[in-house]
Amino acid sequence: MAFNIDWNVSAKKLFERGVDRVVLYPRGASGYEDAVAWEGVTNVTESPEGAEANALYAENVKYTTLISPETFKGKIEAFTYPDEWEACDGSLEADSGIMMGQQSRKGFGLSYRTQLGSDAVGADLGYKIHVLYGCLASPTEKARATISADANDAAAFSWDFESTPVSATGFKPVSKITFDSTKLTALGLAALEDSLYGVDATPGALLLPDALIALVQAAG
Repeated sequence: MAFNIDWNVSAKKLFERGVDRVVLYPRGASGYEDAVAWEGVTNVTESPEGAEANALYAENVKYTTLISPETFKGKIEAFTYPDEWEACDGSLEADSGIMMGQQSRKGFGLSYRTQLGSDAVGADLGYKIHVLYGCLASPTEKARATISADANDAAAFSWDFESTPVSATGFKPVSKITFDSTKLTALGLAALEDSLYGVDATPGALLLPDALIALVQAAG
């Protein structure tokens, strides 16, 4: 007897790893500002919450189950950050080289890439591009340690953030969209990357979900 499904198929043994091509999109009064490359990011942790089951009872029996709204939050860890991040972290420049802390925090969007691999082809199967909207960083602890023979590592920074989802036609409001290079057309992927990262003299930009998805679909 042969089963209709198979196990131990090399092409289906997939994995995802790493984080690179991190891009910051500070949020201005009229929308997201030009893309800024963020060097030195070591981790982007996604921590969705909510979507909890809440049972309702009537006439002494379980009547139905309601699911609470889902929220999206996370954490960014890095060895450094671009100057444009200062405003997102609650700092404003009073003069050249003078930063004032505890100021209003600017919202931001973020994109980053993770690698896709499989047992059949190794780590070069493709990648996913993750796009985050409506993010706001919160104050976090920053440790300053003396340099010694036992502690000579570069300082690592981290920031927690929460997201307010944005509208997407035909769907509930979203905080995150993921694009899979192994499923997009070459033209669609190129259009996505050109938009997010910029081309030649045109800076990268973070389009809202409807416009970004339409751009990819039109190219493909």
